[in-house]
Amino acid sequence: MTTSTVLVAGDASWDVTTRVDHVPGPDEKVFTSQLVEDVGGVATNAAVAAALAGAAVRLATAVGDDRAGGDCMRRLGERQVTVDAQVSGVTTRVFIVLDRAGEKRLILTPGSRMYPPESYCESVDLTGVSWLHTAAYDRAASTVLVGRCRGAGIPWSLDLEPATLVDGVTALAPVLDGASVVFCNERATHLLGDHPVAALRALGVRTVVLTRGRQGADLSDGARTERVAAPRLAEVVDTTGAGDCLAGSFVAQVSNGARPEDALAYAVTAASLSCTALGGQSAYPSGAVVRAALARSEADRGVATS
Repeated sequence: MTTSTVLVAGDASWDVTTRVDHVPGPDEKVFTSQLVEDVGGVATNAAVAAALAGAAVRLATAVGDDRAGGDCMRRLGERQVTVDAQVSGVTTRVFIVLDRAGEKRLILTPGSRMYPPESYCESVDLTGVSWLHTAAYDRAASTVLVGRCRGAGIPWSLDLEPATLVDGVTALAPVLDGASVVFCNERATHLLGDHPVAALRALGVRTVVLTRGRQGADLSDGARTERVAAPRLAEVVDTTGAGDCLAGSFVAQVSNGARPEDALAYAVTAASLSCTALGGQSAYPSGAVVRAALARSEADRGVATS
């Protein structure tokens, strides 16, 4: 029997995260005692979140043949993600500075690649793949991969990163047309104009998830909009990778048969919990932790309405 698999394609990076009392000014030295090094990347984060949410996950990515690339591969293996990496050159590095409110500022040094090459996308085995999730950092390669999934009847989702919108959203029409779900963070939503859902649906997107940070997320399919509020947290430590956690968690839940609104409730809770500790993937909650938090929320609502 063939096991269904979520295929995630996109970037991987080696991230260094630190938290400071304030962002330094010119020629100012700020000390910190909090620092985390870990594998990251929009697609890679989503892959780990999907695995934690109960999906079998394959990650198609690119890393360097340096120490950072080896560390990325080792950490992903420990997190139950099967990795098919194109290895050459140097690994993408990201330095993340967090302020006291948990808001981040990122400095990214691109490595040799931020997406598997087009030749890989033309030949990757799609047997057993039940869903594709990607971020179109390489427009040509992602178009090839999405086109193959479209032809094979495999649903796909897209994380619409602001960096992929430099030529406008219509430039991404080949990967948007027919997409089951597109995830937009607040910056991407702003770039889409006053009517982001209408703009994406006009390009063939079926469902749009607008993430709203501490406010939760909206799910819109043209006929309705479902809003899921985020749980209240005692403290937000680090928002890094929270949107990726939401996307990966949602995809895992939907690919395992959950209703979209239930999948979003799970995903918003997972993403919120991920903000309570320093680091991206290292702070992602297990499925058991997310389900327990959802159960507590249900119980609290029951008490409030009784």
